[in-house]
Amino acid sequence: MADLAEILMGGPRGRRLCLEYVMGTEESVRSAVFWLGYQQVRQPGVHLRRIRDDDSTGRDDPTYSSEQIAALIEDVELVPLSDDLAQEALQTSVDRARYWQEPDGEDVVAASPAVRDALRRVADQLVTVMPQLTASRATAQWAVDWRPLNDAAPLQTDPAAALAKWTRDEREEEARAAWERPADPHANWSGHWWSVPLGLVTTRGNRPDALELVEDSLGWQVATVIPVRGAGKTLEIRGANDWADLCREYPFEVTASRRHDWFRVTGRDGRWLIPDWQRVSQQWDAVHLTTLGYLSAATGLIEVDAEYGSMIGGWAPDSTIWLTDVVREWDEPREQWIRPSNDWRWTVSAQPDAR
Repeated sequence: MADLAEILMGGPRGRRLCLEYVMGTEESVRSAVFWLGYQQVRQPGVHLRRIRDDDSTGRDDPTYSSEQIAALIEDVELVPLSDDLAQEALQTSVDRARYWQEPDGEDVVAASPAVRDALRRVADQLVTVMPQLTASRATAQWAVDWRPLNDAAPLQTDPAAALAKWTRDEREEEARAAWERPADPHANWSGHWWSVPLGLVTTRGNRPDALELVEDSLGWQVATVIPVRGAGKTLEIRGANDWADLCREYPFEVTASRRHDWFRVTGRDGRWLIPDWQRVSQQWDAVHLTTLGYLSAATGLIEVDAEYGSMIGGWAPDSTIWLTDVVREWDEPREQWIRPSNDWRWTVSAQPDAR
């Protein structure tokens, strides 16, 4: 377990998971992290007005150091662990992933050496209640259509055409960006930031996770969950090294189109690669990102070699991208799930009477 905890703590999303868990356990930690995070990433022109119980103002904002927050974390009683709180912390970590701007205040706090050291004991505990961390792609899979059951569409059935379009679009975007955008990474430009192809069937091994663990969510409150099965060869991405290997074997340069966004996220000024997914499809039918692979690598710099870096962006924990036409809707009913306002949990609400 110690090795899993160390891997978990190696990535921004893994550290944020641990920080969110302990903040959910102890309000004093949540308050201190908020204020230190606000102080470290304060935006010009933004001011927080504090109101006390007597509605008076004028008190200075509280100040905390990372060492003080680490001491608060060390005092938190973690046992017994809460599965619900762990899932909510994971959901928040995924939801706060950013690939187009600097890390938010909580991510900055979690990365500070003192807080990171204090969170190690949290990671040691969490890996004992998260057996899904290292799971390979399961046989049963679930796709999501973010529309009601009576309006959901069939699965995509021509991945070769989708990949050809993705390749063409990416090359055009890279050429256009190289012509139009400045080489200075500090310049105020933004564009494509994801590193996986859109338009392909993407599935998850757990229905609630498919709905709850979504980056850059648009706040959907209804969805159709579709049971699928797939065959063929699946490449497992278990961490940054596997992703770097994929980029080295199937390199696709995206420096001009990703330079400005990924510099803001990582601070790295250099050349960037993602996998050439059309070429990957000639060797693999599907690529699966494990939960630990996501938590240990997403939103973090991945060194490919001395010249190139990369990022895992726009994916999700325990998510499979199907590159060839080997995935099919299964003979189980589709389900409609709903999420009440201001709640991160989804529940099944309807199934069709017949298929």
